[in-house]
Amino acid sequence: MLLTGAAGFIGTRIRARLADAGHDVVAVDAMLPAAHGQDAQLPADVTRVDVRDAAAVAGVLEGVDVVCHQAAVVGAGVNAADAPSYASHNDLGTAVLLAEMFAAGCRRLVLASSMVVYGQGRFVCPEHGDVEPQPRRREDLDAGVFDHRCPVGGERVDWALVGEDAALRPRSLYAASKVAQEHFALAWSESTGGSVVALRYHNVYGPGMPRDTPYSGVAAIFRSALEAGDVPRVFEDGGQMRDFVHVDDIAAANVAAVEAGPDGFDAFNVCSGRPVSILDVATELCDARGDVAPVVTGQYRSGDVRHIVADPAKAERVLGFRAVIDPADGLTEFATAPLRGV
Repeated sequence: MLLTGAAGFIGTRIRARLADAGHDVVAVDAMLPAAHGQDAQLPADVTRVDVRDAAAVAGVLEGVDVVCHQAAVVGAGVNAADAPSYASHNDLGTAVLLAEMFAAGCRRLVLASSMVVYGQGRFVCPEHGDVEPQPRRREDLDAGVFDHRCPVGGERVDWALVGEDAALRPRSLYAASKVAQEHFALAWSESTGGSVVALRYHNVYGPGMPRDTPYSGVAAIFRSALEAGDVPRVFEDGGQMRDFVHVDDIAAANVAAVEAGPDGFDAFNVCSGRPVSILDVATELCDARGDVAPVVTGQYRSGDVRHIVADPAKAERVLGFRAVIDPADGLTEFATAPLRGV
């Protein structure tokens, strides 16, 4: 099998888990400086391949029966100038890979997608049921009113688990590129009869995560602050609900997807199934280090998602995957785990 992005934070753990499960892995990575740093060395057992290079991709697909595609530019994006990078690396790269898979007779793909495809998650009004709340108003945010309101009666709405059948509503450049990757893969599956498993990762964390960059997830940002002798600064009131899933569970989900290989195109949430607030994440990290406490700033960023929490049931039912690492345990480990320099 072929594993793209094999030298990255997630790809490294997937490769080890696949090898442990007895799979013969061809490992490739473009070694982008944003992910690996300017001076990172290509591991001896990884081949440098940019998935946008059709000839290079064709050269590593001989005899491959399944591709596990992790290579991507990640993060929400800093501003609109990042759009060409996402479209090129994530979407053009996936399109080239799919074309070369077709030419090589490879008809099975496991695709790294993301929970960001859902946009702002699912909300339920106690009076009107499932609703699609309007964007939060600046005057409410300035007044410290962070929760969404029902668009019908103005009641405060509660978060609910997001299932895979939810509408795809990308709200960032990265999210748009992930939706496009899924759509390319769906069209490829329909036209070739190939199998695609799209794994929608929720907030991934764990040892070897890249240090603080403009594209880091919040767990890495908090962890980097602590490493620098600072304190985690929590936006809003810290009540934002998320699902944090350990990188080793991500690796296990990929092995399950490779070995299950359902027909056609299907998408699955990959999450811990144990929702946690952003303030709880910061507190767990601080408590594990034992010296500081997080600061709740009340600041906000326009366009931030208030709550998004996934339903893990389908992955367990169809793929036989269930996360085993409780975020409370994983975050305690992560508080002092080594990070990857970039």
